[in-house]
Amino acid sequence: MRIGFASDHAAVELKDALMEHLAQRGFSCVDYNAASEDGEYPERGLAVAEAIRRGDVEKGVLVCGTGIGISLAANKVPGIRAAVCSEPYSARLTVQHNNANIIAMGSRVVGTELAKMIVDEFFDAEFQGGRHAARVDRITAIEKKYGKEETPHE
Repeated sequence: MRIGFASDHAAVELKDALMEHLAQRGFSCVDYNAASEDGEYPERGLAVAEAIRRGDVEKGVLVCGTGIGISLAANKVPGIRAAVCSEPYSARLTVQHNNANIIAMGSRVVGTELAKMIVDEFFDAEFQGGRHAARVDRITAIEKKYGKEETPHE
């Protein structure tokens, strides 16, 4: 699986540690920090979200001070479901129940070892479908209602 990574200035060290961790697990890691000349979180979150939408990567990891700002930016892209998680349980469930395609976290909120546990749960989880698929479809319907396009390449 190809995973896109990005961070703002406050989280470069954590992003790099997570890239190394997931590369050691056999994932192909793509750093989108260089893709955006602006080091601010909106452009960095957008770079990964657009890469998912184009099909360049399958999922993403975003890190800023809290994880909130960068995830808000990514969630503006149709079909992106970015979830901020500060512990492993929510990271697993956001994939199982929400089919999230981006995990976001805050470098000022979680330490490196906890962040590794969070991404492990996220990438080890599988979407359960069923009643959860119907709910994800309802989220997509909200995007369509407000003029957003179809979901990204999956």
